Amino acid sequence: MTDELVLYETEGLVGTITMNRPEKLNALSKELREALVSAFRRADEDAATSVVVLRAEGRSFCAGYDIGGVDPSRDSWRHDALRWHAHLTPQLEFEMMPWYMRKPVIASVQGHAVGGGCELAMYCDLTIAAENAKFGEPEVRFSNTGPGLVMPWIIGYKRARELLYFGDLIDAETALRYGMINAVVPLEELREATRKYASRLALVSPEALVATKLSINRGADLAGFRNAMQAGLDVVAPLYAAKTEAGMTFKEITKEKGLGAALKWRGDQFKK
Repeated sequence: MTDELVLYETEGLVGTITMNRPEKLNALSKELREALVSAFRRADEDAATSVVVLRAEGRSFCAGYDIGGVDPSRDSWRHDALRWHAHLTPQLEFEMMPWYMRKPVIASVQGHAVGGGCELAMYCDLTIAAENAKFGEPEVRFSNTGPGLVMPWIIGYKRARELLYFGDLIDAETALRYGMINAVVPLEELREATRKYASRLALVSPEALVATKLSINRGADLAGFRNAMQAGLDVVAPLYAAKTEAGMTFKEITKEKGLGAALKWRGDQFKK
């Protein structure tokens, strides 16, 4: 396996982008995000393809943003809401790239798609998931949320409120029932099923796909989609700077015992 963080390959009219950080469950480090941005642009500009697949190597599609790394410089502005807004803005722009690409993007998900990984999958046009897939945004449990509050637009307000308020994860069948994904397949069949799905979509003329996606997106924007994403960022950014009891304890446990211990501490409380 290559050491490149993101791979790009084509087969017929389908371009495939692969996140290749399996040892970290494809957590979105700064380097991985930058590589994905370049890959999204390359795939969208590739004149030889009309459909894009976003997939990942390893056990999980994406474990969200890489919050386990230590960034000493952040301590100087940890409670500065304006700095957090500036920090989160490019993250939202990155997540929304599949939504605004000209070509339809199909997410192929196995294992965990949580936090930013769940948001990234929802911004894709279509999603095929393996039976072992788990979706959700648990970061609310340690006083964070977003930056892409897209879930209400995908599954409706009642379902989205429940998932975003509690931070619970749902399995693939539940995600299918909620309308978050389009199909569920056995894990061992995920790659081939995605290939067939994408190849079938590529039978449609590129012009028709581009026009249909643009029409849907223009309608969503007229209904307030783009403004809602920006408003969500504006509202949640100060939350990252807030000193909450749960958030401070989570950070302390992470610093002393590691991210895994902090996640277990908080997750265990919701099992009672």
